[in-house]
Amino acid sequence: MTEKKTEYGRLIIGDKMELFAEAVRLAVAAESTSESQNFTWAFTGGSTPQAWYTWAHETGAIPAAVMAKTNFTVSDERCVSLSSDDSNFGTAERKLLAPSEVPVEHRHPWVVAYEPAQAAEAYRRTMQLLNPPGEAYDVCFLGMGDDAHTASFFPGSALLESDGGVFFTAIDTPQKGWRLTITPTGLQHSGLVVVMALGAGKATALKRVFEGDDTLLEAPAKILKTCAEKTVWLVDEAAAAELTGS
Repeated sequence: MTEKKTEYGRLIIGDKMELFAEAVRLAVAAESTSESQNFTWAFTGGSTPQAWYTWAHETGAIPAAVMAKTNFTVSDERCVSLSSDDSNFGTAERKLLAPSEVPVEHRHPWVVAYEPAQAAEAYRRTMQLLNPPGEAYDVCFLGMGDDAHTASFFPGSALLESDGGVFFTAIDTPQKGWRLTITPTGLQHSGLVVVMALGAGKATALKRVFEGDDTLLEAPAKILKTCAEKTVWLVDEAAAAELTGS
């Protein structure tokens, strides 16, 4: 793997298995140094996390002691049943948390049975009970779409201009419906942010974020510049192909 410092955080380039293992190493290192009574780790959605869940379970990559004590959630969610294949938390639960026998009381989905605003408020209260004041998560995993979105910050999102200073919220996204998501403020109040972007389909978006002239509203993942000191990008060579010097 190679690594360099950028204005958007540490950029680590390697192959898929190296990056999967590095994601675990980063989170476990954060857990080992955490002084929080509860340790919160938020997963994310997309095809790369699904492959990572399967790999993590099959290899036992996450130490059992960490799995047993960590409170798991997801950094954003669709307003669908947890049984749906489109549910970020439901997928994490089926592919990793349940097979790994994570205690049910350590699994914290967004309450999708509620109306979006109520679901966001209920989730905020849960996270406030788990985390120290002023902290969103200990570890926040994110992905990045080929449109350069991250979490539920899509191009043109009002959250990129103002999120009201809350850590979590509900937002109606054009053509995608209601989403429940961490906010830019929430990312700034997370202990560690890890972004996984793998595959050639991410190359143009990554170029736009790191080297392009796009505005924040055009390439929302640029928001990570506001928390670069705690952000690590895990990128394979295919995704990094358009970056200068890669």
